[in-house]
Amino acid sequence: MRHCRVLDERDRDRVARIVDADPVVNCFLASRVDAGVLAPGGVGEVWGYPRRNPYALLHLGANCVPVNMDAEARAAFVDDLGRWRNFIAMVGPASDVLGLWHALCERWGESYEAVRVMRPRQLLMARSAASDAPADPRLRLAVADDFDSYFRAAAAMYHEELEEDPLITNPVGYRTYVRSLIEQRRAFTIVEGAEVVFKADLGAMSSRVAQVQGVWVKPELRGRGLSVGGMAGVTDAIVASGRTASLYVNDFNAPAVATYRRCGYAEVGALASVLF
Repeated sequence: MRHCRVLDERDRDRVARIVDADPVVNCFLASRVDAGVLAPGGVGEVWGYPRRNPYALLHLGANCVPVNMDAEARAAFVDDLGRWRNFIAMVGPASDVLGLWHALCERWGESYEAVRVMRPRQLLMARSAASDAPADPRLRLAVADDFDSYFRAAAAMYHEELEEDPLITNPVGYRTYVRSLIEQRRAFTIVEGAEVVFKADLGAMSSRVAQVQGVWVKPELRGRGLSVGGMAGVTDAIVASGRTASLYVNDFNAPAVATYRRCGYAEVGALASVLF
């Protein structure tokens, strides 16, 4: 008998209570619940442990995301996963992700280091008020006419940050994803001439939090403060929508951390990412 249970719409209130305990940390799962992951035919699944009155959750889709996991829940999730794995990344609180990955490696007989990319400590930062820095007045939402330049910038960011070229590994899917960000008004940009020189996306968004992802500045313009004005504008737009602005950044990326701190972001936790 399985230790965990696939949750559905009847569990929505319980899932909401677990997620709402830390809406910044749990922004991704909240966004997936809002997108219908608990409904029949939803994309992905949410597992709960124990089967009755679950307190720990595991989102399984393209991303594997643990929520509120302790040692007992981790053992149950690992046992129920068995040899199954079709997710391409594991992301979440650092202790949860690294503990789960260690346990899975022991179960699967794999090397802990045998992954494409591992980010063991990423600073989770948040801001619930307008930016401390002035916004760049040129910042705006990207529109359809920006797509080609925005897509090139997004692919460059992805290649640089995740050590993978999406134009080779997933050209159609990534193109569709970037277009959807623009259509959903979740893509911010600064354009000079017809060229995108700054970009940032709202990669996950719940009713309470918006998580900024994909921040990129044209390489030749880095070090000139462009990212501060751009991020200040993105932050102000999120806060004006009634949400807390959040993001996570590699702890070794000192220039990016400095930018976010200049905009008033404070560290509120630590995440980890394992990419396969």
